[in-house]
Amino acid sequence: MDDLYIYVGAIGNIISVLMFLSPAKTFLRIVNKGSTEEFQSLPYICTLLNSSLWTYYGITRPDSYLVATVNGFGILVEIVYISLFLIYAPPRTKAKTAIIAGIVDVVFFAGAVLVTQLWLEGDMRIDVIGFMGAALNIVMYASPLSAMRLVVTTRSVEYMPFLLSLFMFLNGGVWTFYAFLVKDWFLGVPNGTGFILGFAQIALYLIYRNSKPTKLVSDDLDDGWQHQHLLPSSTPNHTDSV
Repeated sequence: MDDLYIYVGAIGNIISVLMFLSPAKTFLRIVNKGSTEEFQSLPYICTLLNSSLWTYYGITRPDSYLVATVNGFGILVEIVYISLFLIYAPPRTKAKTAIIAGIVDVVFFAGAVLVTQLWLEGDMRIDVIGFMGAALNIVMYASPLSAMRLVVTTRSVEYMPFLLSLFMFLNGGVWTFYAFLVKDWFLGVPNGTGFILGFAQIALYLIYRNSKPTKLVSDDLDDGWQHQHLLPSSTPNHTDSV
């Protein structure tokens, strides 16, 4: 039983890796078409910051190497995604993406590291890093709420694929259990939130998967899409976005 947290963490790592790789099909399409089309880069920029913070947390907190390793993998994957976006995006979107990524993933993260290293020590340093990671994680887990509203409004699950919802549910559940075993509430609270929201998404999917879609105005479609974490829209929209 003393090693149970290691096995749970290993399972969590596998599920997290699958979540990190879930947008691969999107970027294969981008490469094949030579264009980012209407896909947005902001979710990947935020995920890179999130992975960076949790890697830093895993390195700083004793015996949290399982958290550090999987998020270190996430850093590499998100850098590849953002790099591909910069290669294939239109000039205006490319410039916006580069600026936002620089501010969020370089300036903000470097500032967080400097502040916590120079002015904080011991448990206070760990707590501040954990709080930042948990806060960002909750925001990211809550990002599909607009897409869930869109599913109810349109009676269509097009904007909420089942596999991503399933991985979100499993990932949140496993890491919540891991957090309980190691008594790490910075991990437990955001992943518990993800577990509940993932369950809600699966329930919506089962309810509306065979429903007849209803027509919705394009503004509502864009709003739902822009808040769906790591998911593209298939609705034509020729405006540049980040």
